[in-house]
Amino acid sequence: MNERSVVHDTFVHERTYNTTPSRVFSAWSDPEVKATWFPKADTFDFTVGGREIHRGGSPGGEIYTYEALFQEIAADERIVYTYSMDQGDARISVSVVSVQFKAVENGTHLIYTEHGAFLDGYDTPAVRERGTKAMLDILGEARRQEV
Repeated sequence: MNERSVVHDTFVHERTYNTTPSRVFSAWSDPEVKATWFPKADTFDFTVGGREIHRGGSPGGEIYTYEALFQEIAADERIVYTYSMDQGDARISVSVVSVQFKAVENGTHLIYTEHGAFLDGYDTPAVRERGTKAMLDILGEARRQEV
């Protein structure tokens, strides 16, 4: 086990997608659409108090578990959720996320804000932030292919 520690960090990523807020929102709320840009969930209950759970990893490697709890959902406007990440039996982070969807002239402006507590050196804010940027880029590619 690593030495016990907590590193706190907040990051914000903004993207503009050339489609309506309802279509971008559905990319987060519809499990089939979400699976085009985020790992397919083992459990997906998109309701306040519902959970999204994904377990996976490389063959023969460590199993990672993502477990989200939806705290607030305002259709086509925002999603607020908390999530934890585990590496095997070790909790590596806990985060609070808000995703806002704002109609703009050329589509939807998405604002993703994450406040994370990164535990015991298993994960870092920089690694998580890079992964989030890549995820939002993949979401943009998936939305473009539908248009």
